[in-house]
Amino acid sequence: MRYFAGIDIGSTAIKIAIIDENRELLGKKISASGSMFYKYAKEALAELLNELNIKEENLVYTVSTGYGRKLFKEANEKISEITANAIGARAAARAEGKKEIKTIINIGGQDSKAISLDSDGNVVNFAMNDRCAAGTGKFLDVVALKLEIGVDELGDYHFKSTGTPLSINSTCAVFAESEIIGLLGNNHSIEDIVAGVHYSIARRIIKLVKRVGIKEAIYFDGGPALNEGLVNAIENELTKEIFIPKYPQITTSFGAAILALESYEYLSNQN
Repeated sequence: MRYFAGIDIGSTAIKIAIIDENRELLGKKISASGSMFYKYAKEALAELLNELNIKEENLVYTVSTGYGRKLFKEANEKISEITANAIGARAAARAEGKKEIKTIINIGGQDSKAISLDSDGNVVNFAMNDRCAAGTGKFLDVVALKLEIGVDELGDYHFKSTGTPLSINSTCAVFAESEIIGLLGNNHSIEDIVAGVHYSIARRIIKLVKRVGIKEAIYFDGGPALNEGLVNAIENELTKEIFIPKYPQITTSFGAAILALESYEYLSNQN
C-alpha cells in the first residue's frame, strides 16, 4: 500500500494528514509550530507515521503548504494554501454528503481568508486579512487569557449571554484588547463580552467574504470553526447556514495530501 501526506505549516500550528490510495484519511496530527518549523514538522510527521504503523519508505509523495511550506525540504511539491484549502474543502464536504462548496471561510492563527470557487472547484477569487490579529484565532487566545477562561469555553459563554452583544469597534487587536479591559472595568459580564468579541470577528469576516462574493454552499474551517459561539455569530451576520467539517483544522493539509496522490498518479502515468 502506498501512502500520501499533506503538511500544512502555519504560523501557529502544523497540521498533517495522511491518506491511502483510495483517498481515505488514515490519520491526522496537529502540533504547535514553535520557532523551528522544519524540526517540529519533521517530528510530527515521524510521530504520525509511527502511530499509523506506516514505514517511511511507503510514504511515496508529500506535498507541503502554508506559511512555512518552503522550509520542509523533503516535500516532493510545495503549493499555495489557497489551492490546498479549496481541494480539501470540496473533498471533505463530499465525504460528509454535503452539496458542492462555493465559498470558503478560513480563520487561521494569524490571518483570515475568503475563497470563492466556481462549479468545477477552481479558485476564482480570494481575499486575505493578515494585517492585524483582531479577526483571527490568535485574538481569541488573547481574549480568553484576558477573561481568564479557556479558549474552548468561549462558545459556552457566548450562549449564556442574555443582553445585546457588546460592540468591539477596534480593528487592531491591541486596541480591541484595551476595549475589553474597559468593558470589564465597567462591570459588563464575561458572557456579554465574549458574544461581543464573536460578533466583532463575524462582521470583519463578512466584509472579507463580500469582497469575493457570497455564494452558497458556505464552508468554514480552521481552528476557530470549533468555536460554536463564533459559528453562531457568523451565521447570524450572514443570515445563512454554514457547513463545518468534522475536522476543520486539517482541511488544508487534507487537500495537500489529495494533491500528493494526484501528482504521484500523474507522474506514474508519464513513465
